[in-house]
Amino acid sequence: MQGGSSGIGYGLKYQARCISDVKADTDHTSFITGTLSLKEENEVHLIRLSSGGTELICEGLFSHPNEIWDLASCPFDQRIFSTVYCTGESYGAAIWQIPELYGELNSPQLERITSLDAHVGKIKCVLWWPSGRHDKLISIDEETLFLWSLDCSKKTAQVQSKESAGMLHNLSGGAWDPHDVNAVAATCESAIQFWDLRTMKKINSIERGHVRNVDYNPKKKHIFVTAEDESGINIWDLRKPKVPIQELPGHTHWSWAVKCNPEYDGLILSAGTDSTVNLWLASLYSSDEFTPESLVDSPTRRVDPLLHSYSDYEDSVYGLAWSDREPWIFASLSYDGRVVVETVKPFLSKK
Repeated sequence: MQGGSSGIGYGLKYQARCISDVKADTDHTSFITGTLSLKEENEVHLIRLSSGGTELICEGLFSHPNEIWDLASCPFDQRIFSTVYCTGESYGAAIWQIPELYGELNSPQLERITSLDAHVGKIKCVLWWPSGRHDKLISIDEETLFLWSLDCSKKTAQVQSKESAGMLHNLSGGAWDPHDVNAVAATCESAIQFWDLRTMKKINSIERGHVRNVDYNPKKKHIFVTAEDESGINIWDLRKPKVPIQELPGHTHWSWAVKCNPEYDGLILSAGTDSTVNLWLASLYSSDEFTPESLVDSPTRRVDPLLHSYSDYEDSVYGLAWSDREPWIFASLSYDGRVVVETVKPFLSKK
């Protein structure tokens, strides 16, 4: 089902590629995003959806010294987030805190809690502990996976352990398994690697070319999804890793990002360089959770897993985030700095 956008828009001043749900904000549906300008002072925007769901409000605007290539909100403190940034010559990563009374300040400044400064290679992402309050963080650069212990009160981050992925592998990102906090998936040019954090050893890998993004299904163990350059969106079962258990067509150009819904099993978002966001229902492995009444009846539902295609973008879409507080809402971010918030309620049952 093809369609334009009925969503709510918000414009950033500069180009951007990363957006995150502020999961710890249980009072509002809010997102945090950062810009990617080479020449200008970059910005972090804290955006809140109005109570009526009709507009996006800038809750906070903060300067950030460098281009932001990755951004993730702390799952247990709504004022804390991480960024991976580029200075023009090298990459760095830091943990930041929004000032407590930022709404009352004329020019509120972010407080740098600490830097993750043990990296030598080009940093790709920072992963927060998947659920609840915890001091552990993961950071991944092109060659190495780091496990950190973060102490916000002392403003320190200590490396607990680290391990190289090997000379032949160029790591590009990863995801932390919400069902097994000792397990992390890392993507690279030729494979998806699976790591055990207790030993910091690679325990498995799936040979796969050009995986751009990976996300675990938060509702079902062993299931994860990948976005791949040419082969689209693939759904996998760790217990049967030789081939995907379902293949979705993906995008007309590179499939870049994929996100599993935090509440509705089988509901998946993908985004790509074809300036499109796709909403999928992966019914192959979720038929026991999705009863016929749980979605709007459609004679083509089981034939076509594509529920809707949001095509009202003018640039590549790199950023995707489901709302944890209202899981029928998601935010997308295109490279031209345009945030769009949509609801998928029309595709869910009217319970």
